[in-house]
Amino acid sequence: MESISKTNKNFIRKIINLSGKAINQHHMIEANDRILVAVSGGKDSLALLDILYERRKFLPINYEIHAIHIITDDVPYEIDRKFLHDFCHNRNIHLHLLTTHAGIQEKQDKKPCFTCSWNRRKELFDFARKNNFKKIAFGHHLDDAIETLVMNMVMHANISSIPPTLTMFEGKIEVIRPLILNTNKEMQEYAKIKKFKSLKKECPFEDHTLRNSAREWINQLETITPQARINLYKSMGHIDHDYLP
Repeated sequence: MESISKTNKNFIRKIINLSGKAINQHHMIEANDRILVAVSGGKDSLALLDILYERRKFLPINYEIHAIHIITDDVPYEIDRKFLHDFCHNRNIHLHLLTTHAGIQEKQDKKPCFTCSWNRRKELFDFARKNNFKKIAFGHHLDDAIETLVMNMVMHANISSIPPTLTMFEGKIEVIRPLILNTNKEMQEYAKIKKFKSLKKECPFEDHTLRNSAREWINQLETITPQARINLYKSMGHIDHDYLP
């Protein structure tokens, strides 16, 4: 961090501490854990790798950090593999590159995004189980959680989101989200200060229409009250059942 200003150093420390707060609150990481971090190539997964690495320096416990990127050979989506390799090597992070086939052409009755995402998740969980990883970390942040909340309420009449931790496969795997208390704006600033480059080219199948709409609605609410974003997140932990239908 020698070339980073004092103000930026303080900001980085704030973000790392906020992630640490989420980790401690939800007991995400323990001594000698082997953490498998799902890497898409975007700023959030790179920041998550970096934060777990930086945070580990100051802890009395040790844990392994592994990164995995799943390459889907029938999707025109690429990352800068050399940058990712060097990024992980410089932080003593084990990198796993896995190539798979989503079968998009064979499953034309389903949306390409759904097929690709479902296949990548399947490969990720299969890899974790075969290689004895009990914890998988995703780079979802607070904005992802509240956007998902809004979309589920509007589209599915359901109050649900993405939890900080989630136990799966009869307790064999736990999903953790250490960035869940950090906002998208904070992660953008973190990536800017650290000079992370975007590793990926946008996939032509990606459709952000619904999520973008949810994001715009939340932005509008924030013009009414600056705490709208944080309050939406906190509301999921303060459900007053006596005042619901």
